[in-house]
Amino acid sequence: MTNNLKQLSITAIEAAIEAGKEIIKIYNQDFDIEFKKDHSPLTTADKNANDIINSFLLKTDIPIISEENKQAAYSVRKKWKLFWMVDPLDGTKEFIKRNGEFTVNIALIQDQKPILGVIYVPVIKELFFADVFEKKAFKYIVQTDLNIDSLNLFDSDKTKTFDSIQILKPLKKLSQRIRVVGSRSHMNTETTDFIKTLKKQYKKLEIVSKGSSLKFCLLAEGKADIYPRFAPTMEWDTAAGHAICNAVGIQIIDINTQKELLYNKENLLNPSFIGKF
Repeated sequence: MTNNLKQLSITAIEAAIEAGKEIIKIYNQDFDIEFKKDHSPLTTADKNANDIINSFLLKTDIPIISEENKQAAYSVRKKWKLFWMVDPLDGTKEFIKRNGEFTVNIALIQDQKPILGVIYVPVIKELFFADVFEKKAFKYIVQTDLNIDSLNLFDSDKTKTFDSIQILKPLKKLSQRIRVVGSRSHMNTETTDFIKTLKKQYKKLEIVSKGSSLKFCLLAEGKADIYPRFAPTMEWDTAAGHAICNAVGIQIIDINTQKELLYNKENLLNPSFIGKF
């Protein structure tokens, strides 16, 4: 891992945690809800978190694609070899429901592939981080008083920054059992049909449900075996989780190409995909 990439990782982590602090402030009070043209919800937390993340990432002089930013024209961004992909509040519906299953997602994309990913869960202060080049991914519990200077991304010992560090290692699925990731808010006919086919192959099938990008974390932690996603997602929904999965050997496969999902397409809408070991 180069010093530059390590510094970019620290910047992304710090941005995610600071955005998470702002999200929690709003989460713990009354807030207004707006609706975008596509009818998806938008809150003050989405906008404020985006502003905070931008304030960190703009200093890197690397372009940013964020759900809450005005997108650059494809004629411009298709030339970007390296860029940030951000969802300042993934799981706005979960935020509104106040169930805690929402995240801050930041990924660094190089040549259309994620090379590092940060997912922060503000309510429980869990931080997932992965470097795809190093093939390492971790889950940290962030202390209240963050000392970013003491951060050692690849030290499995306890540091001044974190209460605990867990190295992520997925488990290979058992031949007779499979655990399938199901969405809290987006289960549809295609997904249920896919699950029916799996039931014919395995004696025991368990549905594991989580909101937002935490579905990818279930795979990376070894708490689920497969994640079929046939409902719409955008690139900023998946990039950070994709990086975390790739770092531990899990593929996120475009069902059309049967290859890994790619980023910075002309249309930022993802195709259907399957995450599996």
